[in-house]
Amino acid sequence: IDEHSFPFTGIAFGRIGGQNIGVKLTADVEKNIKDLGYNLDVVIDTLQKNLIQGDLTLPEGLKRESFADD
Repeated sequence: IDEHSFPFTGIAFGRIGGQNIGVKLTADVEKNIKDLGYNLDVVIDTLQKNLIQGDLTLPEGLKRESFADD
Protein backbone atom coordinates (compact mmCIF):
# COMPACT_ATOMS: atom_id res chain seq x y z
CA ILE A 1 0.00 0.00 0.00
CA ASP A 2 1.62 3.18 -1.17
CA GLU A 3 5.27 2.61 -0.18
CA HIS A 4 4.42 0.04 2.54
CA SER A 5 4.64 -3.72 2.07
CA PHE A 6 2.85 -6.30 4.19
CA PRO A 7 3.14 -10.09 4.12
CA PHE A 8 -0.01 -12.11 3.48
CA THR A 9 -1.15 -15.49 2.29
CA GLY A 10 -3.80 -15.74 -0.35
CA ILE A 11 -5.41 -17.81 -3.02
CA ALA A 12 -7.53 -16.91 -6.03
CA PHE A 13 -9.02 -19.23 -8.61
CA GLY A 14 -11.93 -19.35 -10.98
CA ARG A 15 -14.58 -22.04 -10.91
CA ILE A 16 -17.99 -22.58 -12.39
CA GLY A 17 -20.15 -19.92 -10.80
CA GLY A 18 -17.39 -17.37 -10.28
CA GLN A 19 -14.10 -16.74 -8.59
CA ASN A 20 -13.01 -17.85 -5.15
CA ILE A 21 -10.64 -15.61 -3.27
CA GLY A 22 -9.12 -15.93 0.17
CA VAL A 23 -6.68 -13.62 1.93
CA LYS A 24 -5.17 -14.08 5.37
CA LEU A 25 -3.32 -11.41 7.34
CA THR A 26 -1.75 -11.88 10.74
CA ALA A 27 -3.03 -9.86 13.69
CA ASP A 28 0.22 -7.86 13.65
CA VAL A 29 -0.18 -6.98 9.97
CA GLU A 30 -3.81 -5.97 10.54
CA LYS A 31 -2.71 -3.73 13.42
CA ASN A 32 0.05 -2.15 11.31
CA ILE A 33 -2.41 -1.40 8.51
CA LYS A 34 -4.86 0.21 10.94
CA ASP A 35 -2.07 2.13 12.72
CA LEU A 36 -1.09 3.65 9.36
CA GLY A 37 -4.64 4.94 9.01
CA TYR A 38 -5.88 2.54 6.36
CA ASN A 39 -9.34 0.97 6.43
CA LEU A 40 -8.68 -2.76 6.83
CA ASP A 41 -11.81 -3.81 4.91
CA VAL A 42 -10.88 -1.60 1.95
CA VAL A 43 -7.32 -2.97 1.97
CA ILE A 44 -8.56 -6.58 1.95
CA ASP A 45 -11.13 -5.84 -0.78
CA THR A 46 -8.45 -4.20 -2.93
CA LEU A 47 -6.01 -7.05 -2.33
CA GLN A 48 -8.63 -9.62 -3.32
CA LYS A 49 -9.49 -7.67 -6.47
CA ASN A 50 -5.81 -7.43 -7.41
CA LEU A 51 -5.31 -11.15 -6.83
CA ILE A 52 -8.19 -12.13 -9.10
CA GLN A 53 -7.02 -9.68 -11.78
CA GLY A 54 -3.41 -10.84 -11.53
CA ASP A 55 -2.30 -7.33 -10.55
CA LEU A 56 0.50 -8.13 -8.12
CA THR A 57 4.25 -8.05 -7.81
CA LEU A 58 5.98 -11.33 -7.06
CA PRO A 59 8.94 -11.50 -4.69
CA GLU A 60 12.28 -11.64 -6.48
CA GLY A 61 13.12 -15.17 -7.56
CA LEU A 62 9.54 -16.47 -7.36
CA LYS A 63 8.33 -17.63 -10.76
CA ARG A 64 4.66 -17.63 -11.73
CA GLU A 65 5.05 -21.21 -12.95
CA SER A 66 5.79 -22.36 -9.40
CA PHE A 67 2.24 -21.62 -8.24
CA ALA A 68 0.00 -20.96 -11.28
CA ASP A 69 -1.93 -23.71 -13.01
CA ASP A 70 -3.05 -22.59 -16.48
